[in-house]
Amino acid sequence: MHTRDLLTVGEVARRSGYATSALRYYDRLGLITSTRTAGDQRRYERGVLRRLAFIRAARNVGLTLDEVAEALALLPAARTPTKADWAKLSRGWRERLNEQISALEKLRDGLDSCIGCGCLSLRKCAFSNPADGLAALGPGAAYFPRRLRAPETGQDG
Repeated sequence: MHTRDLLTVGEVARRSGYATSALRYYDRLGLITSTRTAGDQRRYERGVLRRLAFIRAARNVGLTLDEVAEALALLPAARTPTKADWAKLSRGWRERLNEQISALEKLRDGLDSCIGCGCLSLRKCAFSNPADGLAALGPGAAYFPRRLRAPETGQDG
């Protein structure tokens, strides 16, 4: 590959919309790879732009960087991934997206009654605090060790 076919970190940032710091971070994580010049400057192959587009799409779906790394590890190393390779990876996102869409529709459909109910209670509100298991531990910092908490006196203040 000719050096003119390689992109600088600034060029990749400009073309991908990622900050250079994010590119260096993704490089350290192994999500993207670079080579180094004699002057120790990073250079990226043009295919990195597709990987970055994939990372952005995966993050928009809600994948963690660990999940992104697992997905990228499934891509062929000996050749540039094809459209079919990318489609195969993203196919598994449908169920996750459908769950997110369903949760958002439920929120949307109940929002009018939620705002108008007037409960103003994190303990009771199913929308702003669903399945709050820590509320049963009492008010305050639930993660603060019980033995270090002030004893409850039954009085306010």
